[in-house]
Formats: sequence, structure tokens, C-alpha cells
Amino acid sequence: MPFAIYVLGLGIFTMVTSEFLVAGLMPQLSEDLGAGIPQIGYLVSVYAAAMAVGGPLLTALLLKLRQKTALLFLYVVFLAGQALGALATDYALMVAARLVTGAASGAFFGVALAVCVRVTGPEVRGRATSIVLGGLMVGTVLGLPLSQLAGERYGWRFAFWAVAALAALALAVTCGAVPALAKEETGGAGGSVRAELGAFRNARLWAAFATSMLIIGATFAAFSYFVPILTDVTGFAAGTVPLLLVLYGAATVVGNAVVGRLADRHTLAVLGTGLALNTVFLTVFALGAGSAATALLAMTGIGLVGVTMNPAMVTRVMRTANDRPLVNTVHTSFITLGVVVGSWVGGIGVAHWGLRAPLWTGAAMAVLGLLTLLPEALRRTAPSAPAADSPLPTTERPSRV
Repeated sequence: MPFAIYVLGLGIFTMVTSEFLVAGLMPQLSEDLGAGIPQIGYLVSVYAAAMAVGGPLLTALLLKLRQKTALLFLYVVFLAGQALGALATDYALMVAARLVTGAASGAFFGVALAVCVRVTGPEVRGRATSIVLGGLMVGTVLGLPLSQLAGERYGWRFAFWAVAALAALALAVTCGAVPALAKEETGGAGGSVRAELGAFRNARLWAAFATSMLIIGATFAAFSYFVPILTDVTGFAAGTVPLLLVLYGAATVVGNAVVGRLADRHTLAVLGTGLALNTVFLTVFALGAGSAATALLAMTGIGLVGVTMNPAMVTRVMRTANDRPLVNTVHTSFITLGVVVGSWVGGIGVAHWGLRAPLWTGAAMAVLGLLTLLPEALRRTAPSAPAADSPLPTTERPSRV
């Protein structure tokens, strides 16, 4: 596997760590910026919104650049936003910093995945994607606790500067490790805006977006409320929960690696199996949340087959829309939307029906995700239809400009 793939994963790890940074630093940020804890919590939502909306807009502005140049530019923008956050003296400046870093992060995902495709062969694309997106899993598992530890020992500004230093390191390594793909080969960061937008006329692409949103929504409807479920329903001590979440995170890393191995040849089957198993695990958790053993087993299962579907999701979208950076970024926006919708609907369930409701909500969203796969599954079984997991013939691919 090219070293550039691991470098791209480092970049995503850095930006995911920045995304969840404030979650581990809420008391310090609240005191220094003169904002309440709920306001500090909104900084996570601000980052996600900037990824979902600002990411595609920034990607569109970079389409004429070579992909490596676009990556380096996004690092510079991210560093500027991260530095602004480290220097922020009030809440408004911190919001501005999160908007900048969030937009850069959203665009970075799309361009990084496009570069991943260009530096690897089709036969290992899913595996390469799993390594790049492994930065997302590791960032979720290690980024938050490490930033929290650094903030507690040295202050929240140190934690912000540490992420900035990591981004600077990733930028420097990218300069040497990521090849300068010829502009005529890539069409810039992805070609003209007209060619990029033309990909969105494909109905199958929107079906793939819907599946991805529901996969992530199903997982985050439950994950967002794991802590109160595990303490108030299952009965685990509060001090034990962080260890359980580390176990969940370890399961996501393992699942991501397995899915990456299978995503190239069995994309649709992996997605269908993952959604079916997630439905089972969420249902078992909802029914058996009062049992420690059942809760632990179900939570680990959700870790194995939830967000770990990312490599298969990305592979499906790339095959549908010819791995365009803008398409990849919009896909990231739908994934982010899944986080927002899942958490929001899960919260409504908690307010009306109690702490088991998010688990039932997640199971329902997973079933809806399975339904979005049906049209493509039926096309695949039709005698005259090409296999859904096979790349589109060259004549069916959107033209490049």
C-alpha cells in the first residue's frame, strides 16, 4: 500500500481530533470564554454544520487546482482556523475558528478520498479507503481522550496548539509523500463545476447518499446516548463507562479493517449484512439493556457493524459517480447529516419514551437503510443487469472535462 494512503489517514485523524476537541475541554473553555456549557457544546454542532455546508462550497472553489495543491491549501486553511481557536479570547472568535476548521475538514475528506483512488489500483481501493478512513476511527477512539488529557494537564490552548502542530506535521509529510498527479490526469481537483454537478443527476447516487445517512444515523441515534443508557439503565458505574467506550472504539477499528478487505468485491453485500446485523444488535440492546452482559455484547456489535461501513459506503458512491471530489465531499455532508439527524431523533425519543428509545430509533433507521438497498439489489439479480458491485463500464461513466 502506498505510504501516501497512511499520510491521508493522518490528515483525517488530525481533523477528526479537532472536531471532538471541545467535547473534552468544556469546563475550561466555558470558564475562559465566558460561555455556558450548552454554548460550548454547540461548538461541536458548528463544526459539523461547517463540514456539511462549507465543505462542498470550498471543494467547488478548489476544482481547478491539482489535487495535491488542494490538499496543501486545505491544510493551510485548517491551520489558520486552529490557530485562531487557540488564540480566541471570546466565544464569537471561537465560533469563527470552528467554522473555518470545519469547512476545511469537510473539503479535505472529499479531496483525500479522490487522491486515495488515484494512487491505488481498483483491486485494493476499498482496502485503501479503509486505511484513510481509519483516521476517523482512531481519531474518535484516541483523539478525544488524548486532547482531554492534554487540556487537563496543560490547558485547553495547549490542546488546540497540539492539534495545529500535528496538522503542520501532516502538511510537511504530504509535501513529500503524496505524488503531484498530473492536471490532465485529474482534471484539477476533479474537473469543471459543470462536470462535477452533472454527476448529481444520477438517481443511484442519491440512493447511495440516503443509505449512508441512515447507516450513520442509526448508529449515532444510539451512540449519542450510550453513557446515560449504560449508567442509568444497565447500571454500570460512571467510572467504568470510559473503558466501555474504548472497547466500543476498538471494535470500530477492527470492523473498519474487515470491511475494507471486503468492500471492493462485495460492496452491496457488506452494506446489507452490516445494516441487518446492526438492526439485530440495536434491538437486542433495547430489549436487554438491563443486563450488563447483553449490553456489552450489543454495544460491541454496534461498534463492529455501524460506522465501520464507511469504506463500503465510499466505494459504492465512487463507483456510482466516478470518484469525484465534490461528490465525495457531499457524501461526507450526508454522513454528517446522519450524525445530526440520528442524535436529534434519538433525543426526541428519550424525552418522550425514555432511554431505551434511541436504541429502537436506531433499529428503525437501520431497517430504512436496508430498504434503500432494495432497488439496487433487485437490479443486480435481474438476468440482464450488470453486477452492482462491478465498476460501471467506461462508456457509462460521467465525462471528465
